[in-house]
Order: sequence, then C-alpha cells, then structure tokens
Amino acid sequence: MDTALQAVAQPDIQRLLDEHSNRALLRLAVVGSVDDGKSTLIGRLLFECDGLFEDQISAVRRASAKRAAARTELPPELLVQGLKAAAGAGDEEELDFSLFTDGLRAEREQGITIDVAYRYLSTALRKIIIADTPGHLQYTRNMATGASTADAGVILVDARLGVLPQTRRHAYIASLLGIPYLAVVVNKMDLVGYERATFERIGSELVDFARTLGFEGVRLFPVSASRGDNITRLSPRTPWHEGGTLLGWLESLPHQRRLDGAPFRFPVQYVLRPHQDYRGLAGQVASGTVRVGDEVQVLPSGRRTRVEAIDTFDGAKEEASATDSVTLLLTDDVDASRGDLLAHVDQPPLALQHLDAMLVWFGEQPLDVTRRYLVKQTTRTAPAQFERVLWRKELETLSEVPSESLALNDIGRVRLVCRRPLLCDPYQENRRTGAFIVIDALTHDTVGAGMVLGPAESTSRAGASLVTSAERHGRLGQVGAVVLLPATPEAASRAFALERELFNLGRHVATVPGDVEVALALARAGLFALVYTEAPQVRRALREEAHDAGTGWWELDDAEAPEQWARRLTAPREDAT
Repeated sequence: MDTALQAVAQPDIQRLLDEHSNRALLRLAVVGSVDDGKSTLIGRLLFECDGLFEDQISAVRRASAKRAAARTELPPELLVQGLKAAAGAGDEEELDFSLFTDGLRAEREQGITIDVAYRYLSTALRKIIIADTPGHLQYTRNMATGASTADAGVILVDARLGVLPQTRRHAYIASLLGIPYLAVVVNKMDLVGYERATFERIGSELVDFARTLGFEGVRLFPVSASRGDNITRLSPRTPWHEGGTLLGWLESLPHQRRLDGAPFRFPVQYVLRPHQDYRGLAGQVASGTVRVGDEVQVLPSGRRTRVEAIDTFDGAKEEASATDSVTLLLTDDVDASRGDLLAHVDQPPLALQHLDAMLVWFGEQPLDVTRRYLVKQTTRTAPAQFERVLWRKELETLSEVPSESLALNDIGRVRLVCRRPLLCDPYQENRRTGAFIVIDALTHDTVGAGMVLGPAESTSRAGASLVTSAERHGRLGQVGAVVLLPATPEAASRAFALERELFNLGRHVATVPGDVEVALALARAGLFALVYTEAPQVRRALREEAHDAGTGWWELDDAEAPEQWARRLTAPREDAT
C-alpha cells in the first residue's frame, strides 16, 4: 500500500477501532438441558452476525458434509465429491452450526457440550461474549462457572420434550448466580410444525417458574436454530409471534451491569516500590468510583488516609471506576499489602469471620466439615473450616433437604468460619466482593465456589453448646473466667508468670495477648483466660462482653505480685474481692 492510501486508510481504521471499543459489552450465558440445541443456536448467531472467519466456515462445511454422507452411507467416491462441493458451497442448510462451538474431539464425537466454550461477536450496537455451557447433570459445575459472570441468560427448551428437571435446575442456578435477565427460547419449533399452542404451553410453564426465582425480566422466543427462525430475523413461519428476535432483545438490554454506582472497593494486589520516593497500591477497582482527594480507609486495620494520585498505564487520572486497573498513591505511608482492601470511610464493607454462604461444590471428594480449607475472596486468602452444612438443594424438586455434606455438583447453604475476616459484601449487592472460591489446602484444587449471604444467623438450639457450665465445673474443678492484667509494659511477662503459678496449683489456664473473642471462648470452656493488653478499646470491650456473656471476671491490681494473684484467683469465691 502506497503512502497516499495509507494516509486515507489510517483514520478510517482508527475510527472503526474507536467505535468498537465504545460499544457496550454484554456477557451472555446460554443454558439448557442435553441436546436442546444450545451450540446450534450460538453457531447460527455467530454465522448470521459475521462472527466467524472464512476458514472456520469452510472447515465446518467439510465436517458437516462428511457427517451427512456417513449417515446416508454414501460410497467413498461420492463422499469425496460431496466434500469438494461443500468446500465451495454457500447454502447454510449444509452447515452443522453446533460444530462452531463444540471444539473438543469428545464433544464432536458425542454431539454434546462438555466444557464451557466462549465465543465473541460484535453487532452495530453491542459487543457480546457468549458462554456455551454444558447441559449434562455431571457438568453442573462447568455450567455454574460459565454463568458466574453473565449479565443475561438464554435458556433453551426442546419443543418436543417441554420443561425438564435439568431445565429447572439451570434456571435456579442462573438466578442463584445473580443473572437478572432471562430469555426462554423454545427451540426445534420446526419439528412440531410451529404450533403456537405448544409454544405458549411450554413458555407459560417456564415463565411462571422463572418469576418465582426473582428474575427482573423474562422474554419468550419461538425458534428453530437449525433453520434460523427468530434469531436475527423474524420468521414468516411464526406470524403470530410479536416478541421480536433474540438478537434484538440482546441489543435492547440495559448497559452491562457495571458497579460504578456501588460502594468503592479496591482489593490491593501488589505494592509498587520502584524507588524510595514512590509507593503505590496496584489493583483493579472492583466496584464504585474513587477520585483524587477522596478520604479512604485501609481494611482491616481501619487506618484513614486520602488518595493523592491515580496512576495508570496511560498516565495520571483524576478518577477511576469499576474494572479500571490502576495504582493508587496515598498521602500517608500506611501499612497496606496484598489482601487488604480500600473503601470510602462512610461505606465500609462487612468484615466477617463467621458467615453464611451458598456453595456449589466442585470437588470429586465430598465436603468434609472436619477438614480445613482455604477461601480466596478478591485478593485475600484465609484458612477456613465449614462449621456445618445447613441444607442441600434437591435440584429435582428444588426443595431444601437436611445434609451433613455436599458431593460433586451439589448446591447448599453452609456456615463458614475463617481464621481471618473476609472483607466482603452480600453477593446480591456486589458480585465482585461477594464471591469466593474454596481451595483444598492439601492438593490446592479448587473444590467449590461460594456466594456470601451475610453474617452467620444465630440459632437458639443449633448454636448452643451441649455441655453445660455445671458439667464443665465438675470435670475441671473450677469456674472459667476472664482475668484482665494491669496495662503496664511488663504485663506480658507477669501474665506468663501468673500462668505458671496457676498451673502449679492445678488450674487450667491460658494466656491471650488481647483477643476478645478468644478470651471469652476460653472462659466459657471453663479455663482462666489471662489477658494482657494496653489498648483501652480492647479492655473496655472485654469488660462489656464478659458482663453480657455472664462469664467470670477479674481485674487485677498492679500492686500485687503473681503469687498473690494466684492465691486470690484460687481462693473460695465468697472470700475473693
């Protein structure tokens, strides 16, 4: 291309690139039961929206002709002629559209979808990322993975078979994962003669069910994916349908569900320190918007500071919004590292160690409540243990049944205890900070995906200990208590000296640096919990919490030695002061 042509073409190419980048993005999940035609529908959509390369189309033509010839048992010489003709053919009726998405050899051999396949297309109004998810029950975890980031869903139903249990299962999972918009596509209408009554019967059944799951919008489409009815063009074979085309619906949906208006959340991925005069916190804005000068707090420490600058690959910016990858420079040299989170001071996230969550189990081995796992949420990883499984969803009937564990592809509600607090939001309010994965601590396999519901709900009987205080007193020979030492620099050494004295006297005792929850738990278990801390807020919290919990309470005098303290603590209760 000569210089003159380059000068003309360059602005046009740049304009096209700018137009493409400015189109709104929609993430779409296509779900349904086995052999409902998901891959065929996506292949047709890609073909008619010019989302395929010529070599892809030619390869599928050859594969389609080979399949057709094999079914009709043509002689080899006619098969060769058919393949040659197909290579240059232009009739879309010869195409098996499912081959555009079923890329694995096992998928093509069996005619099913096994793994999640992602495909991309662009229309005049929108960019669309399509997840073709499996329909088999054994691949439910794959379907959940593909739908976890979707902004809209398409659920297919075979017009000959109607609504199946797997159809209901996928609709439930789509609602659980927070997909707001659902298109119900009654496929293979050509095989039932485009009967309006069949379409309306199936559609009304599934729409009524979908509305109970809380979808914001549900739309019905009579479709034949193999013939192209009502996908990108209205079909003359369904003159009674007034709901438009599937593509038109996709282009009319609200803008991609960005989290610009949600509270600001910035999980720290890495600390950049190229030289001593620069210290930046690198990461991606999970939700909300941050501006230079905003007051933010670093969690979990709670330290407050302000945003001094926002650096990006393209230079400094005055503000950054959800999904922007930036480096934040703060006015103060605060302690922050990977796993911490920045938020506006007036809209902090939850900090939960004891929480309830919905969980989809991916592991080949069932969930074991006696084992320890790792929970990864945003950039934070914490050791965790499942306190118990509250119930398991029976996916055939969508009922909640009691269960002690979850097996592969099971979905249930669990109670989780983390060693370090998760800085999170309920999943329904913020999908980015409300989602987590569960990792096997031994094999490092990802064994589950969870959605935060909120703090663990207290229960009267289920959460109560089955061991009474009287039983503990009879076994240990003592009543547990929180023992607060004086706030002095040598409090730690004096605490350990007192621990030794009490142990020598036959008492059950443990020393705690200043953790309120641990101290109360030890006291409730019948031990003396020796607490040393100079923090006024911790000392105040200990007094209030111990009083509310009804545990024993001692606050020692600085003038006495550890030996005197030990005698006081082991003296008869009525003589103690």
